[in-house]
Formats: sequence, C-alpha cells, structure tokens
Amino acid sequence: MVWTRRLGALALASVLSVSASAADLVVYHNWASPAELAALNVLRDGLEAQGHRWMPLAIPHDANGDINVIQLIEGGTTPNVFLQMQPEIYRTLERQGKVLHLDEQLAGNGALAQLPQVVRDAITIDGAIVKVPTAIHADAMLYYSRAVAAATGVDPEDWTSLEDMWSDFDAVRAAGFQPLAIGAQPWQVGYLTHALVASLGAPGVYAGLYGETTDPAVLYDASLLEVFAWLRRFQQEADAGALHRDWNMATSMVISGTALLQLQGDWMKGEWTAAGKNDTDDFGCRFVPGAAHLPVTVDSWGLLGGVSPEMEAAERAFADLVVDAEVQVRFAAAKGSTPVRLDAGGAIDSCSRKALQALDRADFALPTPHLTAPPAWIAAVWAVANQFWRDVDMTPADAIAALKAAQTAF
Repeated sequence: MVWTRRLGALALASVLSVSASAADLVVYHNWASPAELAALNVLRDGLEAQGHRWMPLAIPHDANGDINVIQLIEGGTTPNVFLQMQPEIYRTLERQGKVLHLDEQLAGNGALAQLPQVVRDAITIDGAIVKVPTAIHADAMLYYSRAVAAATGVDPEDWTSLEDMWSDFDAVRAAGFQPLAIGAQPWQVGYLTHALVASLGAPGVYAGLYGETTDPAVLYDASLLEVFAWLRRFQQEADAGALHRDWNMATSMVISGTALLQLQGDWMKGEWTAAGKNDTDDFGCRFVPGAAHLPVTVDSWGLLGGVSPEMEAAERAFADLVVDAEVQVRFAAAKGSTPVRLDAGGAIDSCSRKALQALDRADFALPTPHLTAPPAWIAAVWAVANQFWRDVDMTPADAIAALKAAQTAF
C-alpha cells in the first residue's frame, strides 16, 4: 500500500524553515502514475527538509476503487493529511471535529489572495476553508501528437466540433494510425461521460445533473441523448485493449505515435513531460471542439483535526508547503497540472495558460462533479454510463431512462 520515494531532497531550505518539533505524518492519496508520484515527491522532499517524516498510505483509485478517509478512520487507519475532494466527506469530518479550518492560515501566508475564484469555491465548505488546494486540472481536454497529425495531414486546431474531429479519423486510419487512445476502465468511462455532458449539454444541464441536488428536469433535456450518442461513438472507436487499459497507458500510445489523440483530464501532460516531450515540438492540447463548458478539478488535501498540538503544527506546515509559490511551480511541472496560485504562473506552458484562461471565461469553467455532487449520485451515473458502454444494444433513450430510475432514489 505504500510507494518508495525518489532519492534526493530538493533544496528548499531557502523558503522553508525547519520545524522545531518533528512528526510522522501519514499521507493518504490515490495516485499511482509516474508523473503523479514525481509530483508527490516534491511535497515529500519539502516536508522532510523540515524534519518531519512522510508516511505514505497509497490506494490507487483505479486498482481498488476510491476508499475515502472516513472509511479508513472507521477501519482503524487514520491519516493526518488526505487527498479528498468530495464536500460530504468534509461535512462528516466537521461534525466529528476531525478537520482543521484553514481560513486564517491561508490568509496569513498570502496564498488566499492569489487563488482564482473557482479554487476558493472548491476549498470552501459551508462557509469555511477546509481544504489545501494543490492543483488545477481540466477534466476534458484533447492532447494530440504533432508528429501523427503531420503524418496524416490533419490539424486538430481546425476542429470546431466533435463531428469535425471524427471526419478526419478515416485519414488517420488510412495512414496507419489509431485515431483515439482510450482506456475503458469504469472511472475513465465516467469521466468521459461528464466531459461530454459539459461539452455538449444545453445551458444548465451540467449544473443540474451534477449539483448538490440533481434537478430531475435536466434528465428530459434532448442534449443528454446527444451525450450518450457520442459516448456510443467513442465506445465503437475503442480498440480491443481498451477495457483494462490504465489512463497513462493510453497516453503512452499517443506519446509513442501509435494514436493521434486522447480525450482525458489534462493530467496527461505529466506523462508527456516525464517522457521528455514539450508542447512546442511534440504535443498540442485543446478543449473539446465546440465545448459549451469545461469541467475543472481542484485537487486538494484535508488536514485531520482533533490531534495533538505538535501534530497540528506539522499538518499546518504541510499546508504552507503545498501552497508555497515556488513549490506550486515544481509540483505542477511534475504532475502536468496548473498551479493554483495566480502568482506562480510565470513559467507555465501553453496548456496551463489555456486552463487559466478558461477560468476567466464567464460560465465556461465549471466544477468537476466530485466537487459538488453526492458520491452516491456520481456512482449511479457512472453505473449507467458503464452499462451503456458494455451493452451495445442499449440506446441513448434506454440510458436516460436508467438515469431517471436511479434519480428517484435521491
């Protein structure tokens, strides 16, 4: 359940003070790809440079399902810091007195003034800041191989709709390449579904489907039929190896020149940069062609409350480390994310610039469902989407009917 740290500590002594009282912090996360682990090592090295010990507790989300911190605590395994987004988790911990508030801390260290509004919203639950923002990701972006695009004579930047994109796939296949690199694990199909809802849904549909309370009226909107029609086209484009393919293995297909593109969260970029590639020569990135909205993830850490003063001091030192401007730049470069601080963006690449620009577009960037919707409802939508993916006889109308039936339980 643990992973081994990379040797060598970063030279952070100039920006981080050594703690007078060292502590062993149990750090729970669900990341597993090389880029994710490299980003975690930025934090680990910084924490250990202060004299604390990083005690990793890792349960990859695509291996064992998402196990939340409440389940860990109930099972007798209690982490000190935990990578969790869902609001209900924090509400439960708040009722139990097991989460630290961060309003004064983030204001005092200067980070709060540098956070975009979408980040502030993501870390605030019921009026209190209870999460440490770590990374911004766009859940729905296309990353494509410039070499494959050149070899096939297509230009992904010219596409104005998914139909435009699909119309070029015959040329891609004729040149001996696979148009799409797809992983069809349940969570990947789930993410593709909300990416399509955001991209194709009529005004208000995404917010109505993935709000704190689902609006039943959106299930009657015709644009959801289009979402499932496109999900079927993606399923039919998937190759035989898609079913058990990890997301980063799909990314590797694009990096190696086997496939033209991948539609996934922009954490793909971490795999490109880890392979020594750059956005000028090797890959391009763009939003889904014609997208109405962009779902945005704000990866965040919670800090366990109800601990000793020494442990609380160590947890808060972790929070200061995470939001430090210099650390944000290093972390984002390793993970392929966009820094959460506006003043940490000087060295970001073109893909991160696009992500930040999306935050300034009115009503374009919307929170990922994991920041708003009840986990049980997300699971219900995923169940319908995956059933639809596996059952080729299931129609878009059948999928909508299944969603309507599921929604009656909420």
